[in-house]
Amino acid sequence: MKKAAWKKKIKNDCVQAGTYAEWCDSIIDTLAAILEKRDAAETQYIQLKSLPIIIHTNKAGAANPTKNPALVMWNDLNTSALAYWRDLGLTPSAFRKLTGDAPKKERISGLAAALKSLES
Repeated sequence: MKKAAWKKKIKNDCVQAGTYAEWCDSIIDTLAAILEKRDAAETQYIQLKSLPIIIHTNKAGAANPTKNPALVMWNDLNTSALAYWRDLGLTPSAFRKLTGDAPKKERISGLAAALKSLES
């Protein structure tokens, strides 16, 4: 996804969560750029046949197994993005910290529900 599309999606998610403020726009912009790069790293990983370990030949000619650089990049960008999602209150724990615990639904027994419906 392109940066503009990510930006629109993130802003919409913040609005729906009730955590959006105008000063968040620069954070949203940065997160959108990170996610665009993460998507590019994922595309490159897929183009490299989705191999988590690749063989790297060093200057001396020795072949050594190593982590796929595209996979490492994807993981690093995802970790960076997670920090921004937390700042925007878009993870469950961050949302609870910003807004307080969500109201818990009260369990009503069948008899209590019937009595309550009679009150109306």
